[in-house]
Amino acid sequence: MPQLVKGGKFVFGWSVVGPAGEIVIPPDAFEEYGFQESETMVLFSASRTSGGFILARRTKLAASPMAPALTDLGEQAVGRIGRRTFATCLMGAGMIRVATGLLAAFGAPPGNRLLAVRGSHMGLGMIVKGRIVREAERHPEIPVFNTAGAW
Repeated sequence: MPQLVKGGKFVFGWSVVGPAGEIVIPPDAFEEYGFQESETMVLFSASRTSGGFILARRTKLAASPMAPALTDLGEQAVGRIGRRTFATCLMGAGMIRVATGLLAAFGAPPGNRLLAVRGSHMGLGMIVKGRIVREAERHPEIPVFNTAGAW
């Protein structure tokens, strides 16, 4: 996992959004964040600067301001808390699948790349723009994770 600039964020790799909204989670990130297959995950919009979303375990959000809104949500729910969009999805075998319309709202429609970065303790950053993405584009050694639509 490279650190792009001294003191900068660590990146796990690029994930290409598949045609049906499949997104591979880089294996190192999957392990570091303790993600589990068949676990209901929460996505919430990242900063305006970086776009994309944060992928988090529900248990990590139990003490957050989002917790009450997430209590009764199923596996494919969508909502808003303040200015943030949030949704739930199911973790598959090293990947998630998110409705393509929702991904477009996060700035990540099928075919686009998301940069998986070490975010806060809350979750994995999957970002689409900004300074970190521009720097990552200059590093061809960053791995690219991709799926051909398998789930």
